[in-house]
Amino acid sequence: MLDSATTQVIEPVPPQPPARRGKGRLWLLISGLLTLLLAGTALVAIEPLRHPLPAPTVTRTLPASMVIPGKAPTVPWPKSGQAALSVEGLGSLGTSGGSEPVPIASVAKVMTAYVILTEHPLDRGEHGPRLTVSAAQAAAYPAELARGESLVAVVAGAVFTERQALQAVLLPSANNMARILAAWDAGSIEAFVAKMNDTAAELGMTDTRYTDPSGLDAGSVSTAVDQVILARKAMELPAFAEIVAQKKATLPVAGTVKNYNSLVGRDGVVGIKTGSTDEAGGCLVFAAVVKVGGRRITVVGAVLGQPGANTPVQLDRVFRATRPLVRTAAAAIGVHPIVRAGDQVATVQGPLGTGTTINAAEDLHVVGWPGMQVRLDVDIPAVPTRLLAEAEHGQVSAVAGENAPVGAPLRTGARLEPPSTWDRIREHR
Repeated sequence: MLDSATTQVIEPVPPQPPARRGKGRLWLLISGLLTLLLAGTALVAIEPLRHPLPAPTVTRTLPASMVIPGKAPTVPWPKSGQAALSVEGLGSLGTSGGSEPVPIASVAKVMTAYVILTEHPLDRGEHGPRLTVSAAQAAAYPAELARGESLVAVVAGAVFTERQALQAVLLPSANNMARILAAWDAGSIEAFVAKMNDTAAELGMTDTRYTDPSGLDAGSVSTAVDQVILARKAMELPAFAEIVAQKKATLPVAGTVKNYNSLVGRDGVVGIKTGSTDEAGGCLVFAAVVKVGGRRITVVGAVLGQPGANTPVQLDRVFRATRPLVRTAAAAIGVHPIVRAGDQVATVQGPLGTGTTINAAEDLHVVGWPGMQVRLDVDIPAVPTRLLAEAEHGQVSAVAGENAPVGAPLRTGARLEPPSTWDRIREHR
């Protein structure tokens, strides 16, 4: 039995209220929203990575053309008559004296030889078919000689090879052999002259007309420019180039004959043909070989209408007018750097500010003269997003005149890298 003094009163514990379910649900909702937000952010960041980067773009910085630096050559044109000067593969160095057709004297024989050799081709050293001097052709010789024509001696029944006949036409400028060759080829002089004019038209010699195969007739007219066109074509024929470079030849009946072109063998001159009459004055179509950078380059020109009282004076004047032209051309032509190693050719712009440059890997040289325009072409393949530094990529080429392009490789500058994943996420790219 408990003592009343020590009796302990136990207070009842009030019941705890039930947990409030609303807070738990709110937490679950917030957690879910945070999860969705983080997932959405991740999706936004990852989404750009699913798409490929745009290809780098290339912008050319090299100009389309450049001019060879330096002072352009001053050509010492003759004070009278016409002249034209052209360089194989490079084009014209200029003209003087206008473009009016004028008599060309024995320069007409260049076309005579060209027609013969295109219809009866000869290799170097080859003599070709034979032709026989007729009695009528031989009988005409005394009258031709009395007129003061340039001739080679012939007799009835004399046999010339095609090469010997061409030597007679091109070296001592034999009018009679030009007529003999014309009749041999076409059956008549008239038919042959028609061939000469047809050929001139085909070659684009628009200011040229021939009336005879020798040039004795003052009606055979042309221009310096047209004669350069013909000379360039004629020099492509091996037998023609071989014959006009000879200083002398041995012919039937006549024996040894000399080339009237006394410039052959001087200043690189390798032909082509003289001409002189009272109406035409002194005329010369010439070719000279210039050595530049290990190459042999042919200079072709024409000088017409040089004054003088007779053939020796006329030819002396035309030779004196020609030599400065040849020397000027030889001095002007050279090898020139047009693009230097390291010169920037293009820039490359990649995504998000990445990029590099494309530069010439080595010097690019052209043959030409100061002041000459040179075309520049660039070939750069598609640029990938990743490219090593100093990697060969493309080519730059230069075209001077009519020559084939010359090229040099291109190389990249700094290394080209695609943007990092973080950069892509940050820029949403």
